[in-house]
Amino acid sequence: MKKLTLALAQIETKLGVLEANLEKHLDYINQARDKNANLIVFPELSLTGYLLQDMVPSVVTRPTQDDPHFKQLLEASEDIDIVVGFVNEDDRHRFFNSAAYLSKGKVLHVHNKVYLPTYGLFDEGRFFAWGDQIRAFDTPHGRIGLLVCEDFWHASPPYLLWLDGAELLLFISVSPGRGLNSHEELESARWVEHITQAYASLYTSFVANCNRVGYEDGFNFWGGATIHDPNGELLAQGPYHEEALTITELDLNQLHRTRARLPLLRDERTGLVTREMNRILAERGRAF
Repeated sequence: MKKLTLALAQIETKLGVLEANLEKHLDYINQARDKNANLIVFPELSLTGYLLQDMVPSVVTRPTQDDPHFKQLLEASEDIDIVVGFVNEDDRHRFFNSAAYLSKGKVLHVHNKVYLPTYGLFDEGRFFAWGDQIRAFDTPHGRIGLLVCEDFWHASPPYLLWLDGAELLLFISVSPGRGLNSHEELESARWVEHITQAYASLYTSFVANCNRVGYEDGFNFWGGATIHDPNGELLAQGPYHEEALTITELDLNQLHRTRARLPLLRDERTGLVTREMNRILAERGRAF
């Protein structure tokens, strides 16, 4: 039986205080390791906090052994894989809202957030550059896709990862609490949970979302980490509005069982999608 024990660390971070945030990461990594987790996932911008604005250039960390923060995380990844959110900088001094996957002391993948919200409460496009790649990648636990918050509110990034072979989609976020209703969860939480369940079902894949908690400059973040299986069934969920480490064991053979019963990937017509996308761009390209 192929198994993966997955831990989602919905933590509260201190804005711009990297040392304190790193210490919390290492503590949760130790907790997950003690519970035999194979992979621990932290929220979006977990090393820095979210509402950075003009602080962005001062909290850059580079995913290399030469960086004092990543050096400790890379050492910790020798016996447990780690997903961490951070501010990245390229050689032309553009700053990105990024996530890195660490394993066996190496960086296996870095994803730079592709969709930067600049509506409602959000103003990311003023301070970050847009990422321009969406790629799945191989890990000791199978092929994985990694996205950051707004990326998975758009249909194309999860779809591309599915086509690129991802069997586990990891979504990290700092979704703020918005919208009261008669249910226990906030309206924003309900919407996120519906979307992640839908992706698991549509793409017959495991889908995990790790959202942060706490308060930052008047924003409240609700947590509520979730893991869905390829049938869209909820396997585990973290509590709302408190720090927690949510751990569950994934039976990776469920991919075989679900996709044999529901061969959506087999029957996907990518040639048709490509042809129609080219037609739409040719006819309506200026609108996009």
